[in-house]
Amino acid sequence: MKDSIKAPLISIAAVSVSAFVMALNNKTFISTGGLYPGGVTGLTILIQRLFDNAMGLKLPFTAVNVALNALPVYIGFKFIGRNFTLYSCLMIILNSVFTDLIPAHKITEDILLIAIFGGIINGAAISLCLNAGATSGGTDFISIFLSERRGIDSFNIILGFNAVIICIAGIMFGWDKALYSIIFQYASTSVLHIFYKKFQQSTFFIVTEKPQEVCRAIYALTHHGATILEGEGSYEHCERNVVYSVVSAAQEKKVITEIRLADEKAFINVVKTQKLTGRFYQPKER
Repeated sequence: MKDSIKAPLISIAAVSVSAFVMALNNKTFISTGGLYPGGVTGLTILIQRLFDNAMGLKLPFTAVNVALNALPVYIGFKFIGRNFTLYSCLMIILNSVFTDLIPAHKITEDILLIAIFGGIINGAAISLCLNAGATSGGTDFISIFLSERRGIDSFNIILGFNAVIICIAGIMFGWDKALYSIIFQYASTSVLHIFYKKFQQSTFFIVTEKPQEVCRAIYALTHHGATILEGEGSYEHCERNVVYSVVSAAQEKKVITEIRLADEKAFINVVKTQKLTGRFYQPKER
């Protein structure tokens, strides 16, 4: 009972912190540098600046951002998961409100520092949000949808979509800020790959004298099967069993711990999986 209450509270707290950090980043690094962070947030900022320059009309961030997220939220409810989408809606609303309430503040005027560190902060905020079981909205919904349907890490595809938005900003408002925005987006995506590993995979090669126990330990934790290969040690010329399995990179440390519990003498080699085809169990967002 306590766990059923604790988990949602942790998710809400993490989403709230992520929303505040992202909004603070919007009103410091992004605002100072005149950057376009990509995705729906970048499109919102682009629309705001377009109306401000063309008509002198200052649109509230909340109204534009919430309106642009309507379709992605629908995709979330229909294809991803109810709880995931509800937490994401909380993220979208809090981020929008915080962005309207926090005053703009200059930290540095060095545009390269703004692009790099602003991107790092943005990627960290999105990672915190995703690991809490939510998304920052917009193209992140589409990325999760594609990742679950195709079983791949599709954030690089979204980087390409974001580059299109940034190019539109470059045509309309100048290429210098647009090019720095690409650096911002690259830094953000790089940080995201470090901290969010759900759609990345790791390949395990385990030399063990207890192959059945190791296989059971892997399956109990990950619901992934394993293959037992028979081999021969080249030094002692004795039989060796090698357990081969592919698991989510996010579970890598836990899998190693469970293998050690099953066989403390096991020799474990972990390799980053570059590409995976075929059936691979991936838990869905709820």
